[in-house]
Amino acid sequence: MINFNQITKIFKSDILVKPFVALDNVSFEIPEGSMVGFLGANGAGKTTSLKIIMDFIRPTSGEVLFSEKLGKTNFEVFKNIGFLPERPYFYQNLKGEEFLKFLGNISDVHASDIQQRIKYWAPRFRIDHALNREIRTYSKGMLQRIGFLATIIHEPKIIILDEPLSGLDPIGRKELKDVIVEVHKQGKTVFFSSHIVPDIEEICDRVVFLKEGKLVYDGSVDSLMRQGHSSFEIKVMATSLPKLNAPIQNLSTFAGSITVVEVMPENLRKIIEELYSHNLEIVGVESKKPSLEEIFYNIKG
Repeated sequence: MINFNQITKIFKSDILVKPFVALDNVSFEIPEGSMVGFLGANGAGKTTSLKIIMDFIRPTSGEVLFSEKLGKTNFEVFKNIGFLPERPYFYQNLKGEEFLKFLGNISDVHASDIQQRIKYWAPRFRIDHALNREIRTYSKGMLQRIGFLATIIHEPKIIILDEPLSGLDPIGRKELKDVIVEVHKQGKTVFFSSHIVPDIEEICDRVVFLKEGKLVYDGSVDSLMRQGHSSFEIKVMATSLPKLNAPIQNLSTFAGSITVVEVMPENLRKIIEELYSHNLEIVGVESKKPSLEEIFYNIKG
């Protein structure tokens, strides 16, 4: 649906200051119908990428290609995109419902359709109780909710969200994730950036990962998870263990009477044989796979 093709973005602020390469020949795709998470540390180039997609800034080189399913002209394309920036601006003196109707009107949505969509989505965003209040009275979480609702009021084909879960408490994140999943199930393509890696692991089927302006990974979450090094945990009925010859990754005590030994697959057999040679009782052996967060920070270094 969107092809980010060999994009480089260089910022030049002063002739005496070395130009900053925000993006270095980055290419990735957002397939139709996918739920794509956009990962990267602060300064990795995520927000710059989103601004280039939205044509707020232009790349130094490369191009963004849009599927004809979004439209044949720029006007048609951007009419089919819903975008929520990380720091959106709201008209503080408008009431929530007035704000939604205003955005629906400028997107050429019929008044009856706007009302119907507000009636459907507001309870799901848990913002229906505040629609008659001025936006300046809204909390951070409420602003995220009204902003997200405004992003989909015109029923775009693709939704782009910049840190939509940032600053929310766990309950608020859970509720907004549920809405993101529901929007996706209705056939929308979703692309959102986040620093909260477990949220992406939980709901995304693909991930794009930037590091220092370079593409590290673009593909399915499952494939990335398989790249992580799995290990095994051996549970031994003992409060302590004798010195072992085979290398181990980690050693911990569980419930006071069980010691857990973590080993890599190539050392599993050696450790088990050593434990048996010391007449120790093994009560369990489990495969341990790293989380996406562990893989992310290992790659990040």
